[in-house]
Amino acid sequence: MRTIWNNYRYLILRRTTQLGLLLLYFGANAWGWGLLMGNLSSSLFLSTVPLSDPYAALQMAAAGAVLATDIIVGALIISTFYLLIGGRAFCSWVCPVNLVTDAAAILRRKLNVDSISKRQPASRSMRYWVLVLGLIISLMMGVTAFEFISPISMLHRGIVFGLGFGWAAMLIIFLFDMFVLKNGWCGHICPLGGFYSILGKVSLIRVHHNVENCTSCMKCKTVCPEHQVLHMIAKESADVLSGECTNCARCVEVCEDDALSFSIRKLIKNKKSGE
Repeated sequence: MRTIWNNYRYLILRRTTQLGLLLLYFGANAWGWGLLMGNLSSSLFLSTVPLSDPYAALQMAAAGAVLATDIIVGALIISTFYLLIGGRAFCSWVCPVNLVTDAAAILRRKLNVDSISKRQPASRSMRYWVLVLGLIISLMMGVTAFEFISPISMLHRGIVFGLGFGWAAMLIIFLFDMFVLKNGWCGHICPLGGFYSILGKVSLIRVHHNVENCTSCMKCKTVCPEHQVLHMIAKESADVLSGECTNCARCVEVCEDDALSFSIRKLIKNKKSGE
Protein backbone atom coordinates (compact mmCIF):
# COMPACT_ATOMS: atom_id res chain seq x y z
CA MET A 1 0.00 0.00 0.00
CA ARG A 2 1.39 3.37 -1.03
CA THR A 3 1.85 5.94 1.72
CA ILE A 4 1.41 9.69 1.62
CA TRP A 5 5.20 9.99 1.60
CA ASN A 6 5.44 7.79 -1.51
CA ASN A 7 2.80 9.86 -3.28
CA TYR A 8 4.32 13.24 -2.47
CA ARG A 9 7.96 12.67 -1.45
CA TYR A 10 9.52 14.51 -4.39
CA LEU A 11 6.95 17.29 -4.23
CA ILE A 12 7.76 17.80 -0.55
CA LEU A 13 11.49 17.83 -1.31
CA ARG A 14 10.99 20.30 -4.18
CA ARG A 15 8.96 22.70 -2.10
CA THR A 16 11.46 22.43 0.74
CA THR A 17 14.27 23.27 -1.68
CA GLN A 18 12.45 26.18 -3.30
CA LEU A 19 11.29 27.75 -0.04
CA GLY A 20 14.61 27.01 1.65
CA LEU A 21 16.53 28.87 -1.05
CA LEU A 22 14.17 31.83 -0.78
CA LEU A 23 14.69 31.85 2.99
CA LEU A 24 18.47 31.84 2.56
CA TYR A 25 18.37 34.74 0.10
CA PHE A 26 15.93 36.63 2.32
CA GLY A 27 18.05 35.93 5.40
CA ALA A 28 21.14 37.30 3.68
CA ASN A 29 19.33 40.55 2.91
CA ALA A 30 17.38 40.90 6.17
CA TRP A 31 19.70 39.42 8.78
CA GLY A 32 23.12 39.29 7.13
CA TRP A 33 23.33 35.52 6.69
CA GLY A 34 26.41 34.61 4.65
CA LEU A 35 25.40 31.21 3.26
CA LEU A 36 23.78 32.39 0.02
CA MET A 37 23.80 36.07 -0.92
CA GLY A 38 22.48 37.90 -3.98
CA ASN A 39 19.74 36.69 -6.30
CA LEU A 40 19.09 34.01 -8.91
CA SER A 41 21.00 35.95 -11.56
CA SER A 42 24.17 36.39 -9.51
CA SER A 43 24.92 34.87 -6.11
CA LEU A 44 27.76 34.23 -3.72
CA PHE A 45 27.85 30.92 -1.85
CA LEU A 46 29.60 30.93 1.53
CA SER A 47 30.87 34.42 0.71
CA THR A 48 33.37 32.81 -1.66
CA VAL A 49 31.95 30.72 -4.52
CA PRO A 50 30.34 32.76 -7.33
CA LEU A 51 27.14 31.45 -8.94
CA SER A 52 25.75 33.08 -12.07
CA ASP A 53 22.80 32.49 -14.37
CA PRO A 54 24.47 31.39 -17.65
CA TYR A 55 21.65 32.80 -19.81
CA ALA A 56 21.98 36.17 -18.07
CA ALA A 57 25.73 36.01 -18.73
CA LEU A 58 25.07 35.36 -22.42
CA GLN A 59 22.77 38.39 -22.55
CA MET A 60 25.43 40.53 -20.91
CA ALA A 61 28.01 39.36 -23.43
CA ALA A 62 25.59 40.02 -26.31
CA ALA A 63 24.94 43.50 -24.92
CA GLY A 64 28.65 44.24 -25.17
CA ALA A 65 29.57 44.03 -21.51
CA VAL A 66 32.99 42.77 -20.48
CA LEU A 67 32.23 39.87 -18.17
CA ALA A 68 34.03 39.82 -14.85
CA THR A 69 35.90 36.65 -13.96
CA ASP A 70 33.50 35.78 -11.12
CA ILE A 71 30.51 35.94 -13.49
CA ILE A 72 32.23 33.64 -16.00
CA VAL A 73 33.27 31.19 -13.28
CA GLY A 74 29.80 31.31 -11.72
CA ALA A 75 28.12 30.64 -15.07
CA LEU A 76 30.44 27.68 -15.71
CA ILE A 77 29.68 26.22 -12.26
CA ILE A 78 25.91 26.47 -12.76
CA SER A 79 26.11 25.14 -16.34
CA THR A 80 28.18 22.14 -15.24
CA PHE A 81 25.79 21.41 -12.37
CA TYR A 82 22.71 21.36 -14.58
CA LEU A 83 24.52 19.50 -17.34
CA LEU A 84 24.98 16.67 -14.85
CA ILE A 85 21.64 16.55 -13.04
CA GLY A 86 19.25 17.73 -15.75
CA GLY A 87 18.96 21.28 -17.00
CA ARG A 88 15.31 21.90 -16.30
CA ALA A 89 15.64 20.72 -12.73
CA PHE A 90 16.12 24.46 -12.19
CA CYS A 91 12.51 25.01 -13.29
CA SER A 92 10.94 22.54 -10.86
CA TRP A 93 13.39 22.57 -7.94
CA VAL A 94 14.64 26.19 -7.78
CA CYS A 95 12.53 28.68 -9.76
CA PRO A 96 9.94 30.42 -7.52
CA VAL A 97 7.55 30.88 -10.46
CA ASN A 98 7.03 27.10 -10.41
CA LEU A 99 5.03 27.54 -7.20
CA VAL A 100 2.60 29.76 -9.08
CA THR A 101 2.34 27.72 -12.28
CA ASP A 102 1.89 24.45 -10.37
CA ALA A 103 -0.97 26.03 -8.42
CA ALA A 104 -2.58 27.16 -11.67
CA ALA A 105 -2.19 23.66 -13.15
CA ILE A 106 -3.81 22.01 -10.12
CA LEU A 107 -6.79 24.38 -10.16
CA ARG A 108 -7.10 24.03 -13.92
CA ARG A 109 -7.44 20.24 -13.55
CA LYS A 110 -9.83 20.45 -10.60
CA LEU A 111 -12.08 22.97 -12.35
CA ASN A 112 -11.76 21.10 -15.66
CA VAL A 113 -10.94 24.36 -17.42
CA ASP A 114 -9.84 22.53 -20.58
CA SER A 115 -13.44 21.51 -21.23
CA ILE A 116 -14.90 25.00 -20.89
CA SER A 117 -12.19 27.18 -22.40
CA LYS A 118 -11.15 27.46 -26.01
CA ARG A 119 -7.73 25.96 -26.46
CA GLN A 120 -5.16 28.31 -27.88
CA PRO A 121 -2.79 26.88 -30.50
CA ALA A 122 0.79 27.32 -29.32
CA SER A 123 4.05 25.54 -29.96
CA ARG A 124 6.44 24.58 -27.19
CA SER A 125 9.26 25.60 -29.51
CA MET A 126 8.17 29.21 -28.93
CA ARG A 127 10.43 29.41 -25.87
CA TYR A 128 13.48 28.78 -28.04
CA TRP A 129 12.50 31.64 -30.33
CA VAL A 130 12.06 33.87 -27.28
CA LEU A 131 15.50 32.72 -26.07
CA VAL A 132 17.13 33.75 -29.35
CA LEU A 133 15.10 36.96 -29.52
CA GLY A 134 16.32 37.91 -26.04
CA LEU A 135 19.92 37.62 -27.20
CA ILE A 136 19.23 39.57 -30.41
CA ILE A 137 17.54 42.42 -28.54
CA SER A 138 20.39 42.43 -26.01
CA LEU A 139 22.84 42.75 -28.91
CA MET A 140 20.89 45.51 -30.65
CA MET A 141 19.95 47.59 -27.61
CA GLY A 142 22.92 46.98 -25.33
CA VAL A 143 20.80 45.76 -22.41
CA THR A 144 20.09 42.36 -20.85
CA ALA A 145 16.69 42.12 -22.53
CA PHE A 146 15.05 39.22 -20.67
CA GLU A 147 16.55 40.12 -17.30
CA PHE A 148 15.00 43.57 -17.66
CA ILE A 149 11.45 42.13 -17.82
CA SER A 150 11.91 38.66 -16.30
CA PRO A 151 8.98 37.64 -14.05
CA ILE A 152 11.39 35.25 -12.33
CA SER A 153 13.68 38.10 -11.30
CA MET A 154 10.70 40.30 -10.41
CA LEU A 155 9.22 37.70 -8.06
CA HIS A 156 12.56 36.80 -6.51
CA ARG A 157 13.43 40.45 -5.84
CA GLY A 158 9.93 41.05 -4.51
CA ILE A 159 10.27 38.21 -1.99
CA VAL A 160 13.88 38.82 -1.00
CA PHE A 161 14.07 42.62 -1.12
CA GLY A 162 10.40 43.63 -1.01
CA LEU A 163 10.67 45.62 -4.22
CA GLY A 164 9.18 45.73 -7.71
CA PHE A 165 6.09 44.40 -9.42
CA GLY A 166 6.72 40.70 -8.82
CA TRP A 167 3.29 40.00 -7.37
CA ALA A 168 1.49 41.62 -10.31
CA ALA A 169 3.60 39.59 -12.74
CA MET A 170 2.74 36.39 -10.87
CA LEU A 171 -0.97 37.17 -10.98
CA ILE A 172 -0.77 37.64 -14.74
CA ILE A 173 1.11 34.35 -15.19
CA PHE A 174 -1.34 32.53 -12.90
CA LEU A 175 -4.38 33.77 -14.83
CA PHE A 176 -2.67 33.11 -18.17
CA ASP A 177 -1.86 29.50 -17.21
CA MET A 178 -5.26 29.04 -15.62
CA PHE A 179 -7.57 30.32 -18.33
CA VAL A 180 -5.59 30.90 -21.53
CA LEU A 181 -2.95 28.24 -22.10
CA LYS A 182 -2.16 25.12 -20.09
CA ASN A 183 1.40 25.34 -18.77
CA GLY A 184 1.64 28.52 -20.81
CA TRP A 185 4.54 30.38 -19.24
CA CYS A 186 6.92 27.56 -18.28
CA GLY A 187 6.03 25.21 -21.12
CA HIS A 188 5.74 27.62 -24.03
CA ILE A 189 7.24 31.06 -23.37
CA CYS A 190 9.99 31.19 -20.73
CA PRO A 191 13.38 31.45 -22.48
CA LEU A 192 15.20 30.34 -19.33
CA GLY A 193 13.32 27.04 -19.49
CA GLY A 194 14.34 26.78 -23.14
CA PHE A 195 17.98 27.42 -22.26
CA TYR A 196 18.02 24.76 -19.54
CA SER A 197 16.25 22.36 -21.90
CA ILE A 198 19.28 22.57 -24.17
CA LEU A 199 21.60 21.79 -21.24
CA GLY A 200 19.31 18.96 -20.14
CA LYS A 201 19.73 17.00 -23.36
CA VAL A 202 23.01 15.51 -22.15
CA SER A 203 22.32 15.22 -18.42
CA LEU A 204 22.86 11.98 -16.50
CA ILE A 205 19.81 11.78 -14.22
CA ARG A 206 16.75 10.54 -16.11
CA VAL A 207 13.27 9.22 -15.51
CA HIS A 208 13.11 5.58 -16.64
CA HIS A 209 9.97 3.81 -17.86
CA ASN A 210 9.52 0.06 -17.42
CA VAL A 211 6.83 -1.04 -19.87
CA GLU A 212 6.42 -4.43 -18.19
CA ASN A 213 4.91 -2.76 -15.12
CA CYS A 214 2.84 -0.18 -17.00
CA THR A 215 -0.97 -0.55 -17.05
CA SER A 216 -1.56 2.46 -19.31
CA CYS A 217 -3.44 4.42 -16.63
CA MET A 218 -1.90 7.66 -17.99
CA LYS A 219 -1.83 9.33 -14.57
CA CYS A 220 1.75 10.31 -15.30
CA LYS A 221 0.80 12.26 -18.41
CA THR A 222 -2.02 13.99 -16.56
CA VAL A 223 0.31 15.54 -13.98
CA CYS A 224 3.38 16.02 -16.19
CA PRO A 225 3.94 19.69 -17.16
CA GLU A 226 5.80 18.48 -20.28
CA HIS A 227 3.69 15.44 -21.15
CA GLN A 228 5.22 15.13 -24.62
CA VAL A 229 8.44 13.80 -23.07
CA LEU A 230 6.54 10.69 -21.90
CA HIS A 231 5.87 9.47 -25.43
CA MET A 232 7.14 5.98 -24.55
CA ILE A 233 4.46 5.31 -21.94
CA ALA A 234 2.78 1.92 -22.49
CA LYS A 235 4.94 1.41 -25.60
CA GLU A 236 8.50 0.58 -24.60
CA SER A 237 10.99 0.58 -21.77
CA ALA A 238 13.17 3.64 -22.16
CA ASP A 239 14.71 6.66 -20.47
CA VAL A 240 13.14 10.08 -20.87
CA LEU A 241 15.84 11.62 -23.03
CA SER A 242 14.22 14.95 -23.84
CA GLY A 243 15.90 17.96 -22.29
CA GLU A 244 12.43 19.44 -21.74
CA CYS A 245 11.79 17.07 -18.83
CA THR A 246 11.91 19.10 -15.61
CA ASN A 247 12.85 16.12 -13.39
CA CYS A 248 10.02 17.15 -11.08
CA ALA A 249 9.24 13.44 -10.50
CA ARG A 250 5.48 13.91 -10.24
CA CYS A 251 5.10 11.13 -12.79
CA VAL A 252 7.14 8.83 -10.53
CA GLU A 253 5.00 9.69 -7.52
CA VAL A 254 1.58 9.16 -9.11
CA CYS A 255 2.54 5.89 -10.84
CA GLU A 256 0.98 3.15 -8.71
CA ASP A 257 2.46 0.46 -10.96
CA ASP A 258 6.08 1.36 -10.18
CA ALA A 259 6.65 1.70 -13.91
CA LEU A 260 8.54 4.97 -13.53
CA SER A 261 11.67 5.69 -11.52
CA PHE A 262 14.80 7.83 -11.49
CA SER A 263 17.95 6.28 -12.90
CA ILE A 264 21.42 7.31 -13.94
CA ARG A 265 21.55 7.45 -17.70
CA LYS A 266 23.42 4.50 -19.19
CA LEU A 267 25.42 6.41 -21.75
CA ILE A 268 27.22 3.45 -23.29
CA LYS A 269 24.06 1.35 -23.56
CA ASN A 270 22.08 4.17 -25.12
CA LYS A 271 24.87 4.86 -27.59
CA LYS A 272 25.04 1.23 -28.68
CA SER A 273 21.26 0.93 -29.03
CA GLY A 274 21.26 3.98 -31.28
CA GLU A 275 23.83 2.52 -33.68
